[in-house]
Amino acid sequence: MKPGSLENTMPAFAKNEPLTESELDRLERFLDSCNSGNAMNIESVDGFFAALIAGPEIVMPGEYLPVVFGGDTSGTQMFESLDEANEILGLLMRHWNDIAGTLSRGDVHIPLLLEDENGVAHGNDWARGFIQGTRLCHDGWADLLNDDDHGGWMLPMLMLCYEHDEDPTMRPKPIDPQQREKIIDYMAAGLIAAYRYFRENGKPNAGTRGASPRNTNNKIGRNDPCPCGSGKKFKRCCGGATVH
Repeated sequence: MKPGSLENTMPAFAKNEPLTESELDRLERFLDSCNSGNAMNIESVDGFFAALIAGPEIVMPGEYLPVVFGGDTSGTQMFESLDEANEILGLLMRHWNDIAGTLSRGDVHIPLLLEDENGVAHGNDWARGFIQGTRLCHDGWADLLNDDDHGGWMLPMLMLCYEHDEDPTMRPKPIDPQQREKIIDYMAAGLIAAYRYFRENGKPNAGTRGASPRNTNNKIGRNDPCPCGSGKKFKRCCGGATVH
């Protein structure tokens, strides 16, 4: 199947404004301070969302948002106000939709990577986030990994995920800077290849994964269901900090 033919089999996604640098910085600052620093960073979120969107099954917000925020959202008062909740959840959903729209068009999503003090992007957090996303749909991703013809697409993610693993048997051979750049390129290629694989192999629900878990054009009310999927009202869940 040619890349362009994906447009004929995948649903059209509404145009979505990619996050600006200042919005990414805002989201990163929130995540850094969330749940005593146990939330994912923006690089891990990007890899995590990429796996969820590309993968074989629908994963609901109530399952993946606690992973993003680093804990059980139903017991965590994460937001200082209703406005902050709408802001942060809106930013997350816009980023989700940006990745979903890119992949649905058959385009390559370039991993969002943080740089160290020397300006080097290592890609480990992205790969760890991606592999964490695959674990939420373990059986489906296992089918791909065990596919002799296509499983190799996941090797770049696995290499960077386990590069610094405590178990030396899990680590790849040392990666030099040139190799790292190639591995990161291969991760991006492997992502779009996985996305196509699941859609060409009869995964009936895969096409709906890119849908936003909530309508980001609407604001959350205190008495509305919490977008984390807990089933509780927002004021009794993630927005608990707004209730006195």
